[in-house]
Amino acid sequence: MAQKSTVFKASLNVADLDRQHYADYALTVARHPSETDERMMLRLLAFALDASERLAFGRGISTADEPDLWCRSLGGEIELWVDLGTPEPERIRKACARARRVKLYCYGGRAVPVWWARHGKALARFDNLAVLEIPAAASGQLAGMAASNMALQCTIEGGEAWFSSAAGHVQVAPMVLNG
Repeated sequence: MAQKSTVFKASLNVADLDRQHYADYALTVARHPSETDERMMLRLLAFALDASERLAFGRGISTADEPDLWCRSLGGEIELWVDLGTPEPERIRKACARARRVKLYCYGGRAVPVWWARHGKALARFDNLAVLEIPAAASGQLAGMAASNMALQCTIEGGEAWFSSAAGHVQVAPMVLNG
């Protein structure tokens, strides 16, 4: 029998000073059995960094043709495609062809520079692609904030995010690799 996803509830308050976007979101996040707390919390970070009323979570890591998050226009076009990790360039190429903007949040410590050295030149040709690296220390601290019911506050200024909850706080400064 296949394991079911674990459901997490997150109350997320976003104060994005860079985009002048201030909103509260009641989010339900399904964590696939093979997904770590770190990756799930990075999805919440990506949501906060790109928050909008139409931004939504994809069906998860078991669905190859959907992103981790996406924003669709009222007409159904994909305005923003957000992925996490270090995917194969073919996946990113397809995303860039389907969406107006694509954001990739890389994580994984030492593996990211190796992946970027191997694929960065091929990915740099896409004008609609932004690639950002999340520092390993920050993603590890975010993982420690995971709880079945979370009340999170995220303040964004100068491209940096400050996450806080009852479990503590963490500053995340994504490093721009491309875009």
